Amino acid sequence: MLRLDPAVYEALEKWAADEFRSVNGQIEWIIDAKLKEHKKTPKKKPDQEKEPVTG
Repeated sequence: MLRLDPAVYEALEKWAADEFRSVNGQIEWIIDAKLKEHKKTPKKKPDQEKEPVTG
């Protein structure tokens, strides 16, 4: 679960719609971009596919 200020969520929702993404997809895109920017992208194993992270 991710808790966000309602105004932040609304802004994120509008941004996602502008780019034809879901809110979840937009959050993933933002996180991925920041990980790449800071050279923190996790190494993927050859047999590893994109799986949802649960916790």
